[in-house]
Amino acid sequence: IRDEESGYNKHLFCIPKHYEEDLERVFIPHGLILDRTERLARDIMQDMGNHHIVALCVLKGGYKFFADLLDHIKALNQNGDKSVPVTVDFVRIKSYC
Repeated sequence: IRDEESGYNKHLFCIPKHYEEDLERVFIPHGLILDRTERLARDIMQDMGNHHIVALCVLKGGYKFFADLLDHIKALNQNGDKSVPVTVDFVRIKSYC
C-alpha cells in the first residue's frame, strides 16, 4: 500500500457496530487478505517441496490468519500430486518487548 493511498469508504463494508465509531476507512479489504493468504500458502507449499511443515501459531491475535492459512495449505495438500506432513503447535507470548 502506497503512503498516499486513501483506502476505501467504510460504508462499502459490513463493519461490526462496536468498531464503527473507531474506524475511518478500510485500507485492505477482506477479499484481498484472503487472496494473499492463499498465495502465501501456495508459496509455502512450493518452497517447502516434500519437507515436513511445522506451523507455529502465536496466540491470540494470529489465530484467525493462522487457521485460514492452514485451510489453504490443507486444500493444496489434498488436491496436489504429493502430500506433505504438517504439524501444528501454538505458543502464547507474554510480551512482544
